[in-house]
Amino acid sequence: MRNYIKHHDWKIIEEGFDPENKRISESIFSIGNGKMGQRANFEEKYSGDSLHGSYVAGIYYPDKTRVGWWKNGYPEYFAKIINSTNWIGINISINGEELDLAKAKIHSFKRMLDMQHGLLSRSFIAELENGNQVEVSSNAL
Repeated sequence: MRNYIKHHDWKIIEEGFDPENKRISESIFSIGNGKMGQRANFEEKYSGDSLHGSYVAGIYYPDKTRVGWWKNGYPEYFAKIINSTNWIGINISINGEELDLAKAKIHSFKRMLDMQHGLLSRSFIAELENGNQVEVSSNAL
């Protein structure tokens, strides 16, 4: 894995889109407030490889698989976090063609998590198969 994240004191910055890094970026750019959390899945359709995740604190499944019975300091049982309802997602069609970032040609892509101000932003320019281009910019607190 190459280091594709730009270095900054307060910001995690990804410039350019590589589907090989999609799952890693979904984890790195995840946001939450201690009560709810969300993997950094795209709001637009993405038919490629992705792990969707929306989580609520305190909601888990106590897995009865014994794990640490032979080591001091390890839990006796696992607890698995349950994925809640996926509340993000928007379908965008331009002149009858649906925007799918796994199929579109990405001309520019930037995602930034500002840890100092608690702001996740993302922008991109994509070209659909019919030649139409779309420019998207979004922010989430």
